[in-house]
Amino acid sequence: METLHQLSHWMMTEGRCSNDPVKVVSHFCSSLIEAGVPLWRVNIGQRFANPLLIAWGVVWTPDNTEVYDVTHERMLTDGYVGSSFEYILKHRRPLHKSLLGLDPGSDHISYLEFAEQGGTDYYATLLHYGDGSMHGCTFVTQDPLGFMSDHLEMIEAALPALSCALEPVTMRKSSKSLLRTYLGDGASDAVWNGTIKRGERTTVDAVVMFSDLRGFTALSEQADENELFDALNGYFDVVVQAVEENDGDVLKFMGDGILSIFPIPSDADTEKTCRKAALSARRVLDGLAELNHARMANQQAPLDLGIGTNAGKVSYGNIGSPGRLDFTVLGGAVNLASRIEGLTKSIGARVLATSNVAENASDLFVSRGTHAVRGISGPVSLYSLLET
Repeated sequence: METLHQLSHWMMTEGRCSNDPVKVVSHFCSSLIEAGVPLWRVNIGQRFANPLLIAWGVVWTPDNTEVYDVTHERMLTDGYVGSSFEYILKHRRPLHKSLLGLDPGSDHISYLEFAEQGGTDYYATLLHYGDGSMHGCTFVTQDPLGFMSDHLEMIEAALPALSCALEPVTMRKSSKSLLRTYLGDGASDAVWNGTIKRGERTTVDAVVMFSDLRGFTALSEQADENELFDALNGYFDVVVQAVEENDGDVLKFMGDGILSIFPIPSDADTEKTCRKAALSARRVLDGLAELNHARMANQQAPLDLGIGTNAGKVSYGNIGSPGRLDFTVLGGAVNLASRIEGLTKSIGARVLATSNVAENASDLFVSRGTHAVRGISGPVSLYSLLET
């Protein structure tokens, strides 16, 4: 048992501080093999609280070790329903199953797949964390004799040490994931790195994009709650994907409005960033067309939107009361982007930009003249995006 003693010491010292789940699981598996456990495949799955992801994990094989994420939708598929993970979390006890002589009509697909690859025996058990949560581990061997009782005892004896090393990783991953879900990439990084005091802020150059769903008030009055949320989620999906694909950051959902920014690292990056923002807006329009095609096929009314873009300096940081803070961007560049979005319908263009953006991507825009913008002294030159 000297190997297991050394494994426990490593997990509670170097492993716990490594913040590297691949390193931790790889060391765990190699140590068990050294102790005589005939491992071929190991899956360490951990659940966490997140509205988009329900779990994450690490899969180890002798050839590779990789991290994966699990969405809530995955839990409704045959991949989870009837699996060993569902069994052990429901019954709160381990599962030991031979992979020899399986019944294709009744045995779960995962057992059949492992057996086809040469797996002979399977063991699933629980991983317990200090907060009382339970997680799942599965072990597969190709040894003709399968797992012996002493192999399973060594696995169980090593699990508390594995928990010690992986629980802080899971906590950090869960916290960062929640921050990113609600704040976006840039804001979540800032908060995680300590930008948490009220009034603490940073001034950055950025392209600001403000998008707003047209006819939302009428839709709210005509559609039921499910239809309304379905429309909003479809619209949000389109915009968020388009922004993130072009290195932007969605900061805030404001009813049916979405505030996004594309940070400009340096003056040399201005043209490239403006072009990415413009291409993001164009991708929004393409995505909306695809969404509307599906909506109309389901006898749902098509959606429309307006987008305003502007480039300039913005203040990026915390505002609010001592007990409740909000991470946002403020400044004249944000206000102008919002105001010109409001002109998209009257001008007859779904995407409008100021010269600060359009002149850095001139092949993507056409001039729409100068216009009075509420709250802005003097006329503003506006440009509409050339739609594909």
